[in-house]
Parts: sequence; C-alpha cells; structure tokens
Amino acid sequence: MIEMLQERVNGDAGLVRRGRFLTTTFLLEIGKATWLIAIHEGRIVAVTKGPFVMPSWSFALRTSDGEWAKFCELRPPPGSNDLMALIKRRVLKAEGELQIFMANLRYFKEALGKLRREGVAA
Repeated sequence: MIEMLQERVNGDAGLVRRGRFLTTTFLLEIGKATWLIAIHEGRIVAVTKGPFVMPSWSFALRTSDGEWAKFCELRPPPGSNDLMALIKRRVLKAEGELQIFMANLRYFKEALGKLRREGVAA
C-alpha cells in the first residue's frame, strides 16, 4: 500500500504546492517493514522498501502493524485518525530532526492520509 503514496501525493496539486519548500527523506517503519520516502519540493520522488544497511533520513515515524491498519481505515477510530493523536497515545514514535516534521506537519498529515482505504478492498 505504501508504494501508492507517490502516485496519490503527486496527483494532488494542492498538496504538492503546500510542500513546495520541503525537500527531505524520512523513514516510515510499520512493524518490521521499513520504507525510505524521498520528497523534493513537495513531490515524492522515491518510495524505497527496506531492509536497509545504513539508511540516511532526517526523521523517522515508527508504529505497529495494528495501529497503522487502524490509521488507514476509511473512518479511523478516535485516537487513530491523526498522526499527532497517535503520538499522544504513544503508539507512533517520531524521532530524528523533528523540526522538519513539525514545520510541515499538515503536509505529512495529508500525505499519509492519502493511504486511507477510500473504498479500496483491503
């Protein structure tokens, strides 16, 4: 499902415009699976699935398979509907250079929200 992120984000002109000053690479870890997601001026240029030997990233988001599945539901339950709610519940761990994450929080919320099931059979 993560591989669809590039197409969905880059297809949203408003979201790309929101991230036009954002260039970074971050690590998304869901359970034991990891991805490096490279963003250049708001466009996702690469989604690379791990495992990695020594990945280079500015910040990492780490959560369990179960919590990510709840976040990706069409209508997530309260506490699983937002990245900050997941962090507050301590089921999503954000680490690294968090200034980049926080300065572009709305971009990341909307971008990762593009992975919601939107009527797709899971």
